[in-house]
Amino acid sequence: MTWIFIVLLALLIIRVGFIEIFERDSLNGNINNTKKAGSSSVVRGNIVTEDGTVLASTSIDAEGNETRSYPYSNIFAHVIGYASNGSAGLEAEENYDLQSSHTSLLNQIRKSDDGEKVQGDTVVVTLDPSLQQTAYYALGSYRGAVVVMEPDSGKVLAMVSKPDFDPNTIAGQWESLVADETSGVLLNRATQGLYPPGSTFKMLTALAYLREHPADYGDFAWNCTGTLTEEDVTITCYQSEQHGEESLETAFENSCNTAFADIGLNLKPDALRDVAEDFLFNRSLPTELEASSSVFRQTKDSSVGEKMTTAIGQGDTLATPLHMAMITSTIANGGIMMRPYLVDHIESYDGDKVSKNSPSIYKKLMSADEAQILSGFMQGVVDSGTASALSGAGYTAAGKTGSAEHEVGDSIGTHSWFVGFSNVDDPDIVVAVIAEDAGTGSSVAVPIAKKIFDAYYYGG
Repeated sequence: MTWIFIVLLALLIIRVGFIEIFERDSLNGNINNTKKAGSSSVVRGNIVTEDGTVLASTSIDAEGNETRSYPYSNIFAHVIGYASNGSAGLEAEENYDLQSSHTSLLNQIRKSDDGEKVQGDTVVVTLDPSLQQTAYYALGSYRGAVVVMEPDSGKVLAMVSKPDFDPNTIAGQWESLVADETSGVLLNRATQGLYPPGSTFKMLTALAYLREHPADYGDFAWNCTGTLTEEDVTITCYQSEQHGEESLETAFENSCNTAFADIGLNLKPDALRDVAEDFLFNRSLPTELEASSSVFRQTKDSSVGEKMTTAIGQGDTLATPLHMAMITSTIANGGIMMRPYLVDHIESYDGDKVSKNSPSIYKKLMSADEAQILSGFMQGVVDSGTASALSGAGYTAAGKTGSAEHEVGDSIGTHSWFVGFSNVDDPDIVVAVIAEDAGTGSSVAVPIAKKIFDAYYYGG
């Protein structure tokens, strides 16, 4: 009988070795062979970048107490989120994976025998630590948000929202953070903040005009006198500047409000609404990220004033910074909108890949010709328009500024916007910036964007 036992033991050892060498990946990919999410035998997994930078991890002290740590404190606060007092950000969206373990079966058995927990899976994100830090410090003390993404893949490289918090101490600060109803510290402004887009919306107004005038848009002519009055509504250019004779391109470069208000008045009924909704206003964004829906309310029955203000991104129009980054990415990507994503892949603690996210096309939203025309307009904004602070760098850039007015009690405040992309002929990154109540886009948002572009090409 002894030899039978020895043979069976040898066969068992061979079989386990075979599993570890040849069948490990397929077995680890089978959810029935993993420790389940929420299991008390799993230590919450890490969140890391593709270069291995740890953004969230769990340590266990001698008494078995677990502590979730965030090495970068406030810098990744909103996008990574927190896992105490509820959860938010990627900590919430990837909760199942972080509390599941695809570590090897042998490791699971050993840990179980030793009375220890197994390590949860690792979430590997697309965020670039250098760009994230640059964006965070560039936004400075302004409330607002920054989004940086690759237009041809949808990868989100940086996402900043301010005011912010330290996820390491959020449990102790929870009551005060929740009680703060004015600053909205816990709100991720990048994905959930709704703002009037101001002149950045002129990208879509220009597109609506191009679609109505595909053959003769080059004949557009406007004499800007600084103001335009129709019925009881007056639209003014910034500081009532008189731009004089303009083409569609120079009106875009100068961000001429009167020219675009006149366009809004003369577009066919629902033309601008059709373009806005094609580009996902009033709709959910195609992403796993928790995001607000941008708002477009103009109808064919809207008043003259509503048509004029909507065409320049004012009135009741609202958008999130992520959404404006996606619209800009569509132009940079030849008319194709990609689905934005933050998780590159999931891997086990042993380093075996569990799942992988790949770039995914949402939809082709404009022709390559339309994208090229708008890209040229946006390059003009940098070369000789309101974003000229970006010109003369070692890279080319294209963009659109915005100075979005909004009511602040009995007065009017102005949000500073910029959206744009770099390396125009073969775009590398898109940057969207909003700084609340900071003034014009050219004075604040453009310099913030420049620091991010510079960091991408020259290092932070």
